[in-house]
Amino acid sequence: MPLQVYNTLTRQKEIFEPLEPGVVRMYVCGPTVYADAHIGHAMSAIVFDVIRRYLEYKGYQVIHVMNFTDVDDKIINKAREQGVDPFALAQGYIEKFLEQMDALNVKRPTVMPRVSGTIDEIIAMVQELIDKGYAYEVDGNVFFRVRKDEDYGKLSRRKLDETMRGEREKYAEELKEDPLDFALWKAQKSPDEPAWESPWGKGRPGWHIECSAMVRKHLGPTIDIHGGGNDLIFPHHENEIAQSESCNDAPLARYWLHNGMVVLSGEKMSKSLGNLVTIDEFLAQHDADVFRLLVLGSHYRKPLVYNDAVVAQAEKAYQRLLGALRPPTGDKTQGPEVDALLNAAREAKQRFEEAMDDDFNTAAALGHIFELVKAINTARDAGVGGEPFAQAQATLKELTGVLGLRLQPKASTGSDAAPFIDLLVEVRSQLRQARQWVLADMIRDRLADLGVVLEDTRDGTTWSWK
Repeated sequence: MPLQVYNTLTRQKEIFEPLEPGVVRMYVCGPTVYADAHIGHAMSAIVFDVIRRYLEYKGYQVIHVMNFTDVDDKIINKAREQGVDPFALAQGYIEKFLEQMDALNVKRPTVMPRVSGTIDEIIAMVQELIDKGYAYEVDGNVFFRVRKDEDYGKLSRRKLDETMRGEREKYAEELKEDPLDFALWKAQKSPDEPAWESPWGKGRPGWHIECSAMVRKHLGPTIDIHGGGNDLIFPHHENEIAQSESCNDAPLARYWLHNGMVVLSGEKMSKSLGNLVTIDEFLAQHDADVFRLLVLGSHYRKPLVYNDAVVAQAEKAYQRLLGALRPPTGDKTQGPEVDALLNAAREAKQRFEEAMDDDFNTAAALGHIFELVKAINTARDAGVGGEPFAQAQATLKELTGVLGLRLQPKASTGSDAAPFIDLLVEVRSQLRQARQWVLADMIRDRLADLGVVLEDTRDGTTWSWK
């Protein structure tokens, strides 16, 4: 079955065929760096990290570009409040964001351009749009003529009259030919804000033109995948299409992929509502794999519900995966139990790929991984070991690795204790089978006193540090 992806532009799944065989050019909108990144940023980063990892697993070379918006009203305003240079402020948040992405095991993009490093290309693109009649200058500002773009709204499916009543750029409306028009270049308002010389006077880029210029500079006029959160469909991605396709006379992207939003207590997480959970706050209490499992447990296009119960469920899933990587207790390498394990590993890999080929259905893919977890634990209890057991665990590590899971538990009390804890857990399991409940409970309680928590599941017993 070939890989199929859901294209926001066409509202249907399509067979994925990149422009150049074996190469995928992917652009994902990055953060505006003026505040601590939250788990919504982390969700989007993980979604496209997994997409990239799976494409690479299938043999593609992925050229992944993610930008940093380091020139923006929000950055300028916060820098003024703190009395610091806006570029120094942005640099600090960029460095912190990259550290957080490393902690979450998100692969660094191939190229990470910044707006401040793309000014020449932005100015050139704005001038091209003016020359073609798609843009006009007023008092040092340049605006895009929305009504001149005949297929404007094709991504968001918005009609112009709906746009008039809904979201539209409020910047310098008194200067525009039409309220729908949006800024490509903004004239400098005060001497303390970043500005560059241009044919229209000192100023800085509008938000949307930045991505259009960075896409063209680093990936060309047409790319394979353009991604981001579904909150960017309108106006940002709609305006990107209008600018790029009016300028380049070519489609901007073959496939548009959008992830859903994080939902807290029934509301979309946002700065304006003040209901943010930062990445640092999450990682202070949980392993990075727990958040990744939380994201992978639902389809990337759907909203991600975040609450204590969902986090607890992801924690349990994490412990189950770790439990499946415990060493074998026997050395059996032949027989029906061995055959069943090897068949389970082959089947898990096949079904994993089928799920991922269906628009990166990570929730279904995880389900097949946990079927393999169950088979591994059953085989361990049956005394399977040696090469067959190692092969099954290697398949588990391979598939979880495609999803970006590290599965490396923190040894907060020292990794040297792990083999002895495994041994005690094994002895306790045998005591339970022999109905020696008193001794089994004593081991559980003594381990708890030492900071080790046991969890009994149908697939066996797992342990973790408190």
